[in-house]
Amino acid sequence: MAMAMRRAAALGARHILAASASASSRVASRRHMGSVDAGAAVDKIRAAGLLRTRGLIGGQWVDAYDGKTTEVQNPATGEVLANVACMGNRETADAITSANTTFYTWSKLTASERSKALRKWHDLLMSHKEELALLMTLEQGKPMKEALGEVNYGASFIEFFAEEAKRVYGDIIPPTLADRRLLVLKQPIGVVGAITPWNFPLAMITRKVGPALACGCTVVVKPSEFTPLTALAAADLALQAGIPAGALNVVMGNAPEIGGELMQSTQVRKITFTGSTAVGKKLMAGSANTVKKVSLELGGNAPCIVFDDADIDVAVKGSLAAKFRNSGQTCVCANRILVQEGIYEKFASAFVKAVQSLQVGNGLEESTSQGPLINEAAVEKGANIMLGGKRHSLGMSFYEPTVVGNVSNDMLLFREEVFGPVAPLIPFKTEEEAIHLANDTNAGLAAYMFTKSIARSWRVSEALEYGLVGVNEGLISTEVAPFGGVKQSGLGREGSKYGMDDYLEIKYVCMGNLG
Repeated sequence: MAMAMRRAAALGARHILAASASASSRVASRRHMGSVDAGAAVDKIRAAGLLRTRGLIGGQWVDAYDGKTTEVQNPATGEVLANVACMGNRETADAITSANTTFYTWSKLTASERSKALRKWHDLLMSHKEELALLMTLEQGKPMKEALGEVNYGASFIEFFAEEAKRVYGDIIPPTLADRRLLVLKQPIGVVGAITPWNFPLAMITRKVGPALACGCTVVVKPSEFTPLTALAAADLALQAGIPAGALNVVMGNAPEIGGELMQSTQVRKITFTGSTAVGKKLMAGSANTVKKVSLELGGNAPCIVFDDADIDVAVKGSLAAKFRNSGQTCVCANRILVQEGIYEKFASAFVKAVQSLQVGNGLEESTSQGPLINEAAVEKGANIMLGGKRHSLGMSFYEPTVVGNVSNDMLLFREEVFGPVAPLIPFKTEEEAIHLANDTNAGLAAYMFTKSIARSWRVSEALEYGLVGVNEGLISTEVAPFGGVKQSGLGREGSKYGMDDYLEIKYVCMGNLG
């Protein structure tokens, strides 16, 4: 069976398919890439003033204290886009100090004042939508259409939480004694350490920073070393919007040193992380010594259940979107497509045909629907490969969209998250079997199902052990709904009104002897 060898790429990364290619194949692949003008894209970004390579500490753009830098590469070509500051514990300590100092002024502003600054940040993100999307495609590889969609999605969190900033309500509790008044206040938790991945280099930052700033917290962001440029550009726009110096800091580079400083600091009151389950567990353990509040959005192994009463066209379209968005590199990708036996052959045929239509290429090319993987990758052959199953002719980190048939639950492809464009099809007989197979994992982030039955929709939605369930829809993430998992897929929720809770402390005040 196809074995997916995975690695966690430092603090901000998820499990991806991992292997290596020879230097000669890299050269050959570049010859076949076509005439995509990445240079013009870089010039456009630079002209907008959004190509930043230094960290942001206390409102100042600073180099690493020892002068070290690290390369940021274009995964489609292997070319170096920029050399960015490679920071460590000293820079992180200063960023924490800056955030802590600023907290005492930022948190004292009215909710309306914080809201206005966030709204302006949203407007600047949207007015620089094209430059941000180009930057994202260059350093992450996703097609421009998806990158533009991510700018919309990422900015939507800033807009939403700008509005929610004014809706942090406390409570009054009826007293047990006549001369007392009992109050509940909600107050910002303090300095937040936010560690974000490479697959959504803007949205995973705004989904954390938006509610944190809205509540009155200040933040130190550690973006992925693969995709720091988008984070730095977004931070630049935050400064332009009037977010005060020190409220938002960005450090990147040595992941163990940065993460270690965030965990051991008593000034950091909360860690929020999106990335691999293995790294999330380390952060959780490391935060125990200072008893930090921790929210984690970790790995997924999402089932997509296609019942025999499903609309085939809807199921194929939804499964395709759930599986192959961002070349399969999302935490909510459909990792296991369970298809009822009565519809299996018909669905498999239609699904393979749909996958064949996906265009693999450089994300800057208009026709591209599948960009490269973030790193070079391969999957060993095995089982019933219905389509793909090998490196794309473009070479480098391009991989053919792959469909594997008749997968069983004792195969690694079923049991482990494959962070790439590989879709396993698993036949099942009954609804009970489908639920059992879907829940047979330590992960519990997202699940999908396709059926025309309202009764079945309710039954299965309630039975699935997942934080998110999509019914007859493959793209379900939105800023207005809570995002998060159960079991080993994490703690807490992001987005929606519930996304504010992780950045707030509840304080009880008893006023006595009022008689």
